[in-house]
Amino acid sequence: MQQVEISKLITMINPESPISEAYRSLRTNILFSSIDEPVKTLMVTSCQSGDGKTTTIANLAVAFSQEGKRVLLIDADLRKPTLHTYFSLSNQTGLTNVLANQTDWQDAVHSTSVDNLFFIGSGPTPPNPSEMLGSKKMNLLIEEMSAHYDMILFDAPPSLIVTDGLVLASKCDGVVAVISVGMTKRQQAKKMYASLEHVKAKLIGVVLNNKKKSSKDQMYYAYYGTNRRM
Repeated sequence: MQQVEISKLITMINPESPISEAYRSLRTNILFSSIDEPVKTLMVTSCQSGDGKTTTIANLAVAFSQEGKRVLLIDADLRKPTLHTYFSLSNQTGLTNVLANQTDWQDAVHSTSVDNLFFIGSGPTPPNPSEMLGSKKMNLLIEEMSAHYDMILFDAPPSLIVTDGLVLASKCDGVVAVISVGMTKRQQAKKMYASLEHVKAKLIGVVLNNKKKSSKDQMYYAYYGTNRRM
């Protein structure tokens, strides 16, 4: 694993830090975002590359696992996967192999160095990512995996760059959007919200990444509410 990726798993290497506590708060807000219909499948997306969605979902997965939940983290960014580097795992076989009926999903699951946290990489880049994620096979796969895990988290591509994430968003119980302060423009955020609303995705929260709390620390701030307008 590249050292730069190790350092991004703050919830694992420094669980007592203020940023780790912010991820735990994010975890709690997600769990209480819908009492009647608990969130079990969650997708994290952003407007563009570099907003911090992969770092967010990796740390969020660790936070859920630290609570004792059995968590499956899936890299559904089939065009530019990086999530496997956070856990020093191979991406040779993964989600695309499962969807192409080349392997069973159980054989694509990797254990991680974090207790209760399991991982499926994206696998080889396919010529038709959107079609794969929107397939009936994907629906059946989510249903079957949900019987074995408490939480399933999907890292999706940026929603304004490709449609892959929007296809997957409609299949999940909830979506969290990551917005980078100083990078994401208001119009981009509004366009992402409209796109998610168009596919009837349930946007349960927005994470503001790189919001400065002090001159020394950079924190995450999360607001949750299904009626929230960007």
